[in-house]
Amino acid sequence: MSRQSRPEPGNAPASEAARPDPAWRALLDAARRTRADGGLDRDGASAADRAAAVHAASDRSAIHRQAPTDAARGLLAWADGGWTRGSSVPAETAALLDLYLPLCNARKDSTVTIGHLGQSLDGYIATESGDSNFVTGPANLLHLHRMRALSDAIVVGAGTIAGDDPQLTTRRVDGPNPVRVVLDPSRRLDARYRVFTDGRAETLVICDVRHASNGTESLGLARVVGVPADAGRLDLAALLAFLAARGLVAVFVEGGGATVSRFLEAGLLDRLQIAIAPLVTGRGRAGVRLPGRDAIAECLRPAHRVFAMGDDVLFDCDLRAGAFAPPARDREQATLRRII
Repeated sequence: MSRQSRPEPGNAPASEAARPDPAWRALLDAARRTRADGGLDRDGASAADRAAAVHAASDRSAIHRQAPTDAARGLLAWADGGWTRGSSVPAETAALLDLYLPLCNARKDSTVTIGHLGQSLDGYIATESGDSNFVTGPANLLHLHRMRALSDAIVVGAGTIAGDDPQLTTRRVDGPNPVRVVLDPSRRLDARYRVFTDGRAETLVICDVRHASNGTESLGLARVVGVPADAGRLDLAALLAFLAARGLVAVFVEGGGATVSRFLEAGLLDRLQIAIAPLVTGRGRAGVRLPGRDAIAECLRPAHRVFAMGDDVLFDCDLRAGAFAPPARDREQATLRRII
């Protein structure tokens, strides 16, 4: 979770929680319907069926059609094999839909893996001592809970569990808890942490296959699963294939910095989100860490969108489209724009 939200509050006050609204319900229902149907473009669904999909009931395990409300009409449309937002929605609602629709379109033949880090202006996710309470603000914490609710699985490293003891649930929003996936190659964690004891969501501990038994071993209430590893580094492609085979096709890599960086270095992220807070730490624990490049032209410069998120600014980078986009000076309209 980028180590920016330690410790997580047990229950958010009602004033802080995201209130149910038509746009959020539409997103939840679209994600559930896409997963359940495996892609609406292949099942011959009628236009009415597609329109009704965003009004399904909140139980992820079944589809129960409901009559659409006037407030929810026109928010989403099905086009070209995926959900898009309606053409005439308010700007704030449009921003909400734009940010979260990539997760809603995940399915077996088009999986989605998104990484997220929250960092200071000078690129740190925590101080040198490990203090990360709080780097980013309440709006970004709400965003994390929304991402969890729309994802099938949430992935964090053992360091995040040991340092933060997070719950990794969706306490601040309406929506289901994702499967919690903890990467612990050498099996260094014990069962004291909440994700292994609270029973609030299915939890998997992923370790080097050499440290796993025959698949029946557990850590508290969590199941231990072995995947191939090389020099102590898990085969992340094998992990994602394992999750996809279980129907977990929307994966949110929430932290920490080393875990997100390894997915990024392996080319396994479809999108990377970096939330930048108006904070300067001077020194600390770095966010993204990749092998260095000699030339700027060789560096990753992804296509991106920018969202104001409370006091923070979120860069939502599309790593599958224009990973080496030209800098602004090479574009026809390199204009100055105020976004906040």
